[in-house]
Amino acid sequence: MKKKLRIDVTGSQEELQAPFAGLDLPGLPAGPADPVASADLAKRIPTGKLQFRKEKSHRGGKSVVVVFGFDPGFSQSAIEELAREVRIQCGCGGTVREREIEFQGEDPDRFMRIFRDLL
Repeated sequence: MKKKLRIDVTGSQEELQAPFAGLDLPGLPAGPADPVASADLAKRIPTGKLQFRKEKSHRGGKSVVVVFGFDPGFSQSAIEELAREVRIQCGCGGTVREREIEFQGEDPDRFMRIFRDLL
């Protein structure tokens, strides 16, 4: 019978907070990227022309504002972070679909003002 590999969990509290830090497995990334602060978000946004449109079709009568036209250099994770910041400032819901951000609401001007402040 083969002996099972055991990991020693007796140690300091810091070691117990990251139990897999001691594993050395090839091919795995070093860890998650550091979270981006909202102040740093504006610094890494490429310039481009964003477009806003209001849609109502196939949504049960509810209106959404769709933001699209992001520069190809703008990563998907940066779009999601930007959407999160705008949703927090507006106090509304929304989602990111295929490099487009959909916000719940009927006022595209409000979203344009917030995007101008962030960018």
